[in-house]
Amino acid sequence: MHSVTFPKPSGDKPQELRVTIAIGAAVIVQTGLGLIWAGAATERLAQLERRAGDNAQIIERTARLEERAQFMTASLDRIETKLDRLNGEGE
Repeated sequence: MHSVTFPKPSGDKPQELRVTIAIGAAVIVQTGLGLIWAGAATERLAQLERRAGDNAQIIERTARLEERAQFMTASLDRIETKLDRLNGEGE
């Protein structure tokens, strides 16, 4: 009859188990750190988007102020021209 023999467990099994656990722990730690990094990157991106929105409002307000300044300059030029004509006629 044939006899079946099983390999004898070697003394390296606990060593293999330690290596497997160490690799698993390293993967878990790196995954956690990756998630923390991704969360921080998302927050930084959200802050930049908020700043961009604020900048758009500032740019719009600045454009309005420039338009008003141009209008006032044109009005002052017209007033000065009228005053010059009046002063010229009165002399």
